[in-house]
This record gives sequence, structure tokens and C-alpha cells, in this order.
Amino acid sequence: MEAKRVGRRIKSYRKLKRYTQQQFADQLHISVGLLSAVERGAKEAPDELLQKIVATLQIDKQELIDADGHDDKG
Repeated sequence: MEAKRVGRRIKSYRKLKRYTQQQFADQLHISVGLLSAVERGAKEAPDELLQKIVATLQIDKQELIDADGHDDKG
């Protein structure tokens, strides 16, 4: 997964659900700094955090990987 692309999608879904960064970070039990780094693509989210993100946003992990539901690698 490309960290920047995934980060942009996390941010987009977060905004669609009307979470501020602070609210979303609180829900995930992480710092706003970590959330910001993940959304910018500066840091790749560990799998455990991705699982919390998709559960909180009520989306499928595949939606973060590719908008069409397919990984670019095939």
C-alpha cells in the first residue's frame, strides 16, 4: 500500500464522517500527531491501527487500498 494514497483516503473518509482530527484520534486512542503523520503519508499505519480505522469509519479495508476495490499490484 502506498502510504500517501492510503493517508489521503483515511482523511477523506474521516471528513465524510465529520470527525475532526482530535475526535478521530481520541476514538482510535492515538495522538493527533500520529494521525496527522498517517494522513499525510509521512508514516505508514501499522495493520492494527488500520483495523481500528476501518472499524471506526465503518468501511472495508479494501476501500483504503483502492477506490475500485482492487490493489494496484494486481
